[in-house]
Amino acid sequence: MDLKEKIIRETLKLFSLKGFLGTSTHDILEAAHTSKGGLYNHFKSKEDLFFFVLSEARKIWRERNLADLDQIEKPVEKVKKLLENYKDRYLKDTKTFPGGCVFVTLSVELDDQRPHLSREINEGFVRLKAMIKELFDQGKRSGELRGDVDTAAVTEMVFAGMLGASVNFGMQKSSASLDQSVNSLIKYIEGLAPLTGSTRKQT
Repeated sequence: MDLKEKIIRETLKLFSLKGFLGTSTHDILEAAHTSKGGLYNHFKSKEDLFFFVLSEARKIWRERNLADLDQIEKPVEKVKKLLENYKDRYLKDTKTFPGGCVFVTLSVELDDQRPHLSREINEGFVRLKAMIKELFDQGKRSGELRGDVDTAAVTEMVFAGMLGASVNFGMQKSSASLDQSVNSLIKYIEGLAPLTGSTRKQT
């Protein structure tokens, strides 16, 4: 790992834990074991570094959260796999994300203070919600979900649950609590499936 990559990786950890505003240049220099010259040889400013960190964070997010989704045919099962990946492959990697999902940390912090940076984060949230809704829409058309399911409302609920799980895990560092939060979302989704014949008789 060269110095530029090391600075990006260490700053990603710091942003996850302390946010953009809470991370000082001194913090970055200490974590990356470099000097100001070493930092500014690769990045024009802390804000310039932010965009490199954001790009790396997005790459990691895709690698971890979308893993094996292409091997699943049913769209709703893809959403469930996404949630499992989010829990097990992404959030539980506390070495890379010691404070939880870096996008959640940055979004909360930058909304008022640095709106132009916050917009960059929120664009990713919009794309994620669009992807989840499209999968739910496909599942509704294919019969995986009941016909009366409001896919927009379900998408918002799942998205809010993902954000909440990240915030709670960032504070509590409890794998059991994280498992419970995400598994509850998965059970909720499973409850939106059409009733089977045997289920109808029991009710």
